[in-house]
Amino acid sequence: MGNCCGSESSDNFKGDGRTLNAQPANAPTQPQNARAAAPAKISSPQGGRTLGHNPQMPGDSMDPKSAAARAAEERAKAGAQGKGKLGKQLDAQRGQSQANALAQTARDNVAARDADAAAQTRSYS
Repeated sequence: MGNCCGSESSDNFKGDGRTLNAQPANAPTQPQNARAAAPAKISSPQGGRTLGHNPQMPGDSMDPKSAAARAAEERAKAGAQGKGKLGKQLDAQRGQSQANALAQTARDNVAARDADAAAQTRSYS
């Protein structure tokens, strides 16, 4: 039996064999004394950075907790200014109590059912 997907004239296993660790016959030979260049040594003049320290602002020596709090306050201020239409709708929805939100949803559902009934009545005749 043969392979149904391959061709019969395969040249994969023809030719001289070689051992596992031997290089292929067509591989270029490398000189034995060739070495790769060593990477340059990277050293920091300061000896490293502290987490939360910004080297561009040397006078700013806040601890990470207060810096994170200040950044959160700035994000909250920036988010409150440019909310747009959807942000305002979301704030209005959050401001509603659960009873008011459920009542509004019920009114919307009743209006949708009334509109469907009216469309069905118009299409009946």
